[in-house]
Amino acid sequence: MRPPCCRVPALGAILGATLVLSATAQQAPRPQVLIKAGRLIDPKAGTVLANQAILVEGDRVKETGPAATVAGHAAAGARVIDLGAATVLPGLIDCHTHITSDPGDYYEQLFRRSPIDQAVVAHVYARRTLEAGFTTIRNVGADEFVDVALRNAIDRGDVAGPRMQVSTMPLSATGGHGDVNGFSPYLRFEQLSGIANGVDEIRSKVRWEIKYGADLIKVLASAGVLSEEESVGAPQYTQEELNALVAEAAMWGKKVAAHAHGAEAIKRAVRAGVASIEHGSLLDDEGIRLMKEKGTYLVSDVYNDDYILAEYARLGYPQKTIDKERQVGRAQRENFQRAVRAGVKIAFGTDAGVYPHGWNAKQFAHMVRWGLTPMQAIQAATVSAADLMGWSDRVGSLEPAHYADVIAVQGDPLADITTLEQVAFVMKGGVVVKEDRP
Repeated sequence: MRPPCCRVPALGAILGATLVLSATAQQAPRPQVLIKAGRLIDPKAGTVLANQAILVEGDRVKETGPAATVAGHAAAGARVIDLGAATVLPGLIDCHTHITSDPGDYYEQLFRRSPIDQAVVAHVYARRTLEAGFTTIRNVGADEFVDVALRNAIDRGDVAGPRMQVSTMPLSATGGHGDVNGFSPYLRFEQLSGIANGVDEIRSKVRWEIKYGADLIKVLASAGVLSEEESVGAPQYTQEELNALVAEAAMWGKKVAAHAHGAEAIKRAVRAGVASIEHGSLLDDEGIRLMKEKGTYLVSDVYNDDYILAEYARLGYPQKTIDKERQVGRAQRENFQRAVRAGVKIAFGTDAGVYPHGWNAKQFAHMVRWGLTPMQAIQAATVSAADLMGWSDRVGSLEPAHYADVIAVQGDPLADITTLEQVAFVMKGGVVVKEDRP
């Protein structure tokens, strides 16, 4: 019998062979998938094509075109998904979510729940969002890097959810929209925050957030609704501070999204070079002109006024918060309409988390009511949103080499945009995550 020392190389060879076989099995390509549908909306071209097919290879689109042609190029053994008369389009994109929280009792959430509670349930909201047809999101505000952890878990395949860009904690001036107001100075909240004042602090905070995982920077350039400032739109950063913030983010290759309700805050943020204005409630003519000159996107959450006014008194929110929403809700929609007519670039963003996740598509009807055509609304949530995120090479359209993010609805969204509120089929990265058949 060989001594034990002589058996070790043989054991090593067996283990090595096992690892190679295991790795080979894990790397085996998935079978091609052929998706057939009655209609395909091409938001990049702004057209609708009949009797189309999408050939998926791995996590990417390999080919799209007439069903008979594409089917002829599919490999033997390809899985066929025949969606009949359904309408297919690229996975939707929401550029303004708060995926780690959901509306609930105001004081319980403020005093009795922590970021740990958010982290435990965030994956539930991520799945709801994905199953609603939103395969990509830009998350613009979360506590304690919970959004970074969620993004990473989704990317690893640990939990189901949309592809994410995250901003971590919004940068806020002391006493601003991101700094809890109305309490005694002796009441302290011991957690990480985005509070920063002055050029040097702001530059340092931008670097810190990027170090720990931020894909973009969110700045609270004005006062807001769901906080206890007296104003809803007063500027909260100077022009010099905003200039420094955008320059610092750009040095690290990151874009900036600016929460801004007030006209002056909007103009300061646009002059500084932010990629997008979030909300834009009190946008004026000069702000519209500047946004057009700079190519700044407007991301306007024109649905959630309905939910806040209907539900937030019941949830215990302070009356001053509800009064501020009444002050800006109608103005926001009217100014959105003015911006659309003027040709400002529009990207889809809902503020989901202020209302329940999974309801994201309810905003489409409001965007159409306030000035967009159904095709323009779909483009805002696909090609335009992808452009804002800097991801036009991977999401927002069903082109070869793009991620195979595909959704389907029964009916025609161009005839009835609310059809997008009932997504029947969702594929993300070539994997079917929802398939409801009539």
